[in-house]
Amino acid sequence: MMALSRADNSVLGRWWWTVDRWTLAALLILIGFGYVMLLAASPAVAERIGMASRYGFIFRQVTYLLIAAAILFGTSLLSVRGVRRVALLGCVVAILFTGLTLVMGVEIKGARRWLNLPLLGSLQPSEFLKPCFAVTAAWLIAEGKTAALQRAAGLHARFPGIALAIALFGLIALLLKSQPDIGMLLVVSAVFLAQFFVAGLNLFVVGIVAAMGAAGAVGAYFLFSHVRSRVDRFLDPSTGDNYQVMRAMEAFGHGGLFGAGPGEGRVKNVLPDAHADFVFAVAGEEFGLVVCLVILSLFAFVVIRGLLRLLAENDLFVVLASAGLLTQFGLQAFVNMASSLHLIPTKGMTLPFVSYGGSSVFAIALGMGMLLALTRRRGGRLAGNEA
Repeated sequence: MMALSRADNSVLGRWWWTVDRWTLAALLILIGFGYVMLLAASPAVAERIGMASRYGFIFRQVTYLLIAAAILFGTSLLSVRGVRRVALLGCVVAILFTGLTLVMGVEIKGARRWLNLPLLGSLQPSEFLKPCFAVTAAWLIAEGKTAALQRAAGLHARFPGIALAIALFGLIALLLKSQPDIGMLLVVSAVFLAQFFVAGLNLFVVGIVAAMGAAGAVGAYFLFSHVRSRVDRFLDPSTGDNYQVMRAMEAFGHGGLFGAGPGEGRVKNVLPDAHADFVFAVAGEEFGLVVCLVILSLFAFVVIRGLLRLLAENDLFVVLASAGLLTQFGLQAFVNMASSLHLIPTKGMTLPFVSYGGSSVFAIALGMGMLLALTRRRGGRLAGNEA
């Protein structure tokens, strides 16, 4: 691909010279880490749960990662208008399927978050709500702000974008609360609040939304026993079972600076979610603090570089959509790593591109593909200025 000329006017040529190749490289490296970590963690888990092949998780995840890479590439080719259309359609479909989980979903650990679909297997529709709602909310807020400015200039404009965004958020919050998936709800709420803040809306409105989020978090503690249990165990480990967290902390201690070596870790033999929610602990034990910092740096690089590129952007929709996608990406990574390090209460949330899982890796690839599409440059400008 490096042989492509700047004069190449093909779709691929235009994409190569306009996409943020540094961010793309960081995302592909994370996908590579996902493959390496599945090699390290999944065989022991497969043996422990009695899978037919100890490489079953690896075969599946390689397929997932290849599909994710294709989604990432394909989505990054879209125009800004194309991103908006995909997000709107994806948001509607994800809401419908998330609603279906309440009726015909598979119940796991007291929550209905998954659907068993022919050929596709287990699917968690709410994962796709995160990127699609972030972009949809950005469009509604941007259109609402534009209408407000037009009214201020004496023009006739009555698009209630902000009210629609809040109503859509309320519907999604109700669905996630009903599953229940409080962790997902907190992430979606944080992204929505961040977009409100970036949009420069009235601080009173932002304060109301923040207060509603805080009240919701407190309410979740009293209404949902599994939330209360996780918070209590975090504040006082003696009040309940902290097996996974304690084993994860031991793994980090055993790994030290440079790790015990590939394949030499012990935590994957005893940790139920070593290939998924606690894959960061496997990385800490086998590859040490240095590799953990590299993984952390890659996530930070994607978020910081994305935000810096938005400083030159004048299209409010592109700014809000990209900020929402970056907030979601960074926050999900933080929640996973902080949970593994016992810095926050545990939450069943994957480490983007690194943890095992089909729905999660596809949704993250979709979101990052949208980000790459929104921040592409054409003629020295971001793609949003031409849409």
